[in-house]
Amino acid sequence: MIITVTATLAGFDRSLYNAAVGMGASPTRALWDITVPLIRPGVISGGLFAFVTSFDEVVVVLFLAGPEQRTIPRQMFSGLREQINPTILAVATLLILLSVALLITLELLRRRNERIRGERF
Repeated sequence: MIITVTATLAGFDRSLYNAAVGMGASPTRALWDITVPLIRPGVISGGLFAFVTSFDEVVVVLFLAGPEQRTIPRQMFSGLREQINPTILAVATLLILLSVALLITLELLRRRNERIRGERF
Protein backbone atom coordinates (compact mmCIF):
# COMPACT_ATOMS: atom_id res chain seq x y z
CA MET A 1 0.00 0.00 0.00
CA ILE A 2 2.80 2.40 0.86
CA ILE A 3 4.40 1.92 -2.56
CA THR A 4 1.13 2.60 -4.38
CA VAL A 5 0.31 5.75 -2.42
CA THR A 6 3.90 6.99 -2.55
CA ALA A 7 3.99 6.56 -6.34
CA THR A 8 0.77 8.54 -6.64
CA LEU A 9 2.10 11.32 -4.44
CA ALA A 10 5.39 11.39 -6.35
CA GLY A 11 3.48 11.91 -9.59
CA PHE A 12 1.35 14.71 -8.12
CA ASP A 13 2.12 18.09 -9.63
CA ARG A 14 2.34 20.49 -6.68
CA SER A 15 2.20 23.47 -9.02
CA LEU A 16 -1.53 22.77 -9.51
CA TYR A 17 -2.12 23.23 -5.79
CA ASN A 18 0.06 26.36 -5.78
CA ALA A 19 -1.83 27.74 -8.77
CA ALA A 20 -5.17 27.23 -7.01
CA VAL A 21 -3.91 29.01 -3.89
CA GLY A 22 -2.41 31.74 -6.06
CA MET A 23 -5.76 32.26 -7.79
CA GLY A 24 -7.42 32.94 -4.45
CA ALA A 25 -8.58 29.56 -3.16
CA SER A 26 -8.00 28.86 0.50
CA PRO A 27 -5.48 26.10 1.25
CA THR A 28 -8.28 23.85 2.51
CA ARG A 29 -10.38 24.46 -0.61
CA ALA A 30 -7.40 23.81 -2.87
CA LEU A 31 -6.66 20.61 -0.99
CA TRP A 32 -10.20 19.25 -1.41
CA ASP A 33 -10.78 20.50 -4.97
CA ILE A 34 -7.35 19.90 -6.50
CA THR A 35 -5.18 17.55 -4.46
CA VAL A 36 -7.72 14.99 -3.25
CA PRO A 37 -9.28 14.24 -6.68
CA LEU A 38 -5.83 13.77 -8.21
CA ILE A 39 -4.50 11.42 -5.54
CA ARG A 40 -7.80 9.61 -4.86
CA PRO A 41 -7.16 6.72 -7.33
CA GLY A 42 -3.81 5.93 -5.74
CA VAL A 43 -5.18 6.08 -2.20
CA ILE A 44 -8.18 3.91 -3.12
CA SER A 45 -5.98 1.36 -4.89
CA GLY A 46 -3.61 1.28 -1.91
CA GLY A 47 -6.51 0.70 0.46
CA LEU A 48 -7.94 -2.04 -1.72
CA PHE A 49 -4.54 -3.68 -1.97
CA ALA A 50 -4.13 -3.61 1.81
CA PHE A 51 -7.62 -5.07 2.27
CA VAL A 52 -7.02 -7.96 -0.14
CA THR A 53 -3.56 -8.64 1.29
CA SER A 54 -4.99 -8.90 4.81
CA PHE A 55 -6.72 -12.16 3.86
CA ASP A 56 -3.31 -13.76 3.32
CA GLU A 57 -2.09 -13.08 6.85
CA VAL A 58 -3.06 -16.40 8.44
CA VAL A 59 0.26 -16.84 10.25
CA VAL A 60 0.11 -13.37 11.76
CA VAL A 61 -3.48 -13.92 12.89
CA LEU A 62 -2.61 -17.27 14.45
CA PHE A 63 0.13 -15.69 16.56
CA LEU A 64 -1.44 -12.34 17.42
CA ALA A 65 -5.18 -12.99 17.76
CA GLY A 66 -6.64 -14.10 21.04
CA PRO A 67 -8.79 -17.23 21.37
CA GLU A 68 -12.00 -15.19 21.26
CA GLN A 69 -11.14 -13.42 18.01
CA ARG A 70 -12.39 -15.31 14.96
CA THR A 71 -11.17 -13.55 11.81
CA ILE A 72 -11.93 -14.86 8.32
CA PRO A 73 -8.37 -16.17 7.67
CA ARG A 74 -8.31 -17.94 11.02
CA GLN A 75 -11.76 -19.43 10.48
CA MET A 76 -10.76 -20.66 7.03
CA PHE A 77 -7.52 -22.18 8.34
CA SER A 78 -9.25 -24.04 11.15
CA GLY A 79 -11.97 -25.20 8.74
CA LEU A 80 -9.36 -26.66 6.40
CA ARG A 81 -7.50 -28.37 9.24
CA GLU A 82 -10.57 -30.01 10.75
CA GLN A 83 -12.62 -30.89 7.68
CA ILE A 84 -13.24 -29.82 4.12
CA ASN A 85 -16.28 -27.61 4.34
CA PRO A 86 -18.20 -26.23 1.32
CA THR A 87 -18.36 -22.88 3.12
CA ILE A 88 -14.59 -22.55 2.86
CA LEU A 89 -14.77 -23.20 -0.87
CA ALA A 90 -17.52 -20.60 -1.22
CA VAL A 91 -15.48 -18.00 0.68
CA ALA A 92 -12.40 -18.80 -1.42
CA THR A 93 -14.47 -18.33 -4.59
CA LEU A 94 -15.79 -15.01 -3.29
CA LEU A 95 -12.24 -13.88 -2.48
CA ILE A 96 -11.12 -14.70 -6.01
CA LEU A 97 -14.09 -12.81 -7.46
CA LEU A 98 -13.38 -9.90 -5.12
CA SER A 99 -9.76 -9.85 -6.26
CA VAL A 100 -10.79 -9.79 -9.92
CA ALA A 101 -13.30 -7.02 -9.23
CA LEU A 102 -10.64 -5.00 -7.42
CA LEU A 103 -8.20 -5.40 -10.30
CA ILE A 104 -10.85 -4.22 -12.75
CA THR A 105 -11.64 -1.26 -10.47
CA LEU A 106 -7.96 -0.36 -10.26
CA GLU A 107 -7.65 -0.44 -14.03
CA LEU A 108 -10.71 1.78 -14.44
CA LEU A 109 -9.34 4.25 -11.86
CA ARG A 110 -5.98 4.29 -13.65
CA ARG A 111 -7.63 5.02 -16.98
CA ARG A 112 -9.79 7.72 -15.39
CA ASN A 113 -6.70 9.31 -13.85
CA GLU A 114 -4.90 9.31 -17.21
CA ARG A 115 -7.96 10.83 -18.90
CA ILE A 116 -8.20 13.58 -16.26
CA ARG A 117 -4.51 14.40 -16.55
CA GLY A 118 -4.74 14.40 -20.35
CA GLU A 119 -7.63 16.89 -20.36
CA ARG A 120 -5.78 19.44 -18.22
CA PHE A 121 -2.66 19.67 -20.35
